[in-house]
Amino acid sequence: MSFISSTIEFVMEILETIVFIGTLFIVVYLYILQPNQVKGQSMEPSYYSSDYIFTSKITYKLWPPKRGDVIVFISPKNDDQEYIKRIIGLPGDQILIQNSQVFVNDKLLEETYISAATETFDYGFAHEGQIITVPQDNFFVMGDNRPRSSDSREFGPIPISSVIGMVFYRYLPANKMGFIKNPWPEKLSSLNIFIPKQRRFFWFF
Repeated sequence: MSFISSTIEFVMEILETIVFIGTLFIVVYLYILQPNQVKGQSMEPSYYSSDYIFTSKITYKLWPPKRGDVIVFISPKNDDQEYIKRIIGLPGDQILIQNSQVFVNDKLLEETYISAATETFDYGFAHEGQIITVPQDNFFVMGDNRPRSSDSREFGPIPISSVIGMVFYRYLPANKMGFIKNPWPEKLSSLNIFIPKQRRFFWFF
């Protein structure tokens, strides 16, 4: 009987451990971070298809978003798809695409990370020479591989409520493993540089 009791206790301890680990994993996945696999070419050369990344779900609950951050969000075209893009404009920013260059609040972006010049689409939301003001509670996003990216140039700004989180770490491939750095200088990426004091705000979602 003692052997049976010991066996039952051992099994119960294993089950409790499994339940604890499973619960911890679910909590982390739902509220803290989730793994994502990059699919497609829209973020090359920064991220390639089949790269594996971690997306933080709590970063923007603690700190405001920045221009240049890479985020994962629910596709405005299909709720079952997730897109990965870079924040170009925050709420209130004015975006202008002219002569294949991007201007944010009249400042030319020096985007060393993109693979080709920025063009607009005939059928898209953004048009050459047109100033776009990013609405409240929205981001203007673009992929780094501009010719092969479906982004805000096509479907317009995305609601903040659709954002899953900020990409902060790449864990595969091993030779590119590491934390993700925002390539924009702090003076350009921060919220309060371009926007007057009375229009400064933060987001919690």
